[in-house]
Amino acid sequence: MCVYYRPIVRFDGPRPAEALDLAGGPGWFAEAVCLRRNAPPQAVHVNDIPEDWRARLSTPRAPLAGLVFDRPRVMGILNVTPDSFSDGGTHQTASKAVQRAQDMAAAGADIIDVGGESTRPGALTVPHQAEIARVEPVITALSREVATPISIDTRKSSVAEAAVRAGAALVNDVSGFTYDPMLVRYCRDQGLPVCVMHARGDPETMQSDPRYDDVLLDVYDFLAAQVAMLEEAGIPRARILVDPGIGFGKRIEHNLTILQNIALYHGIGCAVLVGASRKRFIGTISNTQAPAERTFGSVAVAQAVAAQGVQVVRVHDVSETVQALAVWRAISIGDFP
Repeated sequence: MCVYYRPIVRFDGPRPAEALDLAGGPGWFAEAVCLRRNAPPQAVHVNDIPEDWRARLSTPRAPLAGLVFDRPRVMGILNVTPDSFSDGGTHQTASKAVQRAQDMAAAGADIIDVGGESTRPGALTVPHQAEIARVEPVITALSREVATPISIDTRKSSVAEAAVRAGAALVNDVSGFTYDPMLVRYCRDQGLPVCVMHARGDPETMQSDPRYDDVLLDVYDFLAAQVAMLEEAGIPRARILVDPGIGFGKRIEHNLTILQNIALYHGIGCAVLVGASRKRFIGTISNTQAPAERTFGSVAVAQAVAAQGVQVVRVHDVSETVQALAVWRAISIGDFP
């Protein structure tokens, strides 16, 4: 039977001598929750965690794409699509996109994620030529005007190639490298850092009654397997982010279970990214219909996952998130100017 360990993350003292740093960041843990399928969770002492798990949980995460993981980093979302669920059509022209990126960079975004294909529930696949036409001029302009690193949100190797030529430094694949087999080879050959996300199905069908045996562990197993595949293909673990894919083929109870236990995914040995900004479950909980009005709920998610040691949060509302995380760090670990 597979056994999993979710560290109980702390930032305050007193810190026991046997406690371990979490992923080399400011958090630490002296206990964990032991998880098994079809068995109740069990609290265990850090000394009772197997050595391989201890190593993956505590090994410092290497910098990637200009991000150093000494604090939670903010990835700003820049959709250059006509139909994204929250801001479709808002930043389609290069001039509007550059202005939005400049605003996010000034607000404290650590990286800007450019996407040219909507992955909202029900969205259809965009031909790669159309996706390139959307993202390439925007990234070219951004790389000249904004010093902040740029990532490309795509499933397609041809789009990634065009984006990297234009100035992107990280490939963020919502399919978890299951859509285009050439994308792994391209990222390996270019020495690119990547983000592997879990999704159940494709955007067109992913919300059609998604089911899991155990969503927390099923997602873990998928991500761990994809990371192992990427390593075998030649992309080292130090260049990989993992994302459990909040809202991608998941009902509200699935999303909440993952968020409540997000620290489990540190056990994969990679930096963890969470993208929950403005998503439907936030609107359901808060009775907020318009995605653009879900800022406060989105910030609450960012703070909650930061408290479990998540290294990157992907958000629409950069200024609000940066401010909230700065105050959270000051309260939690005394990190303030």
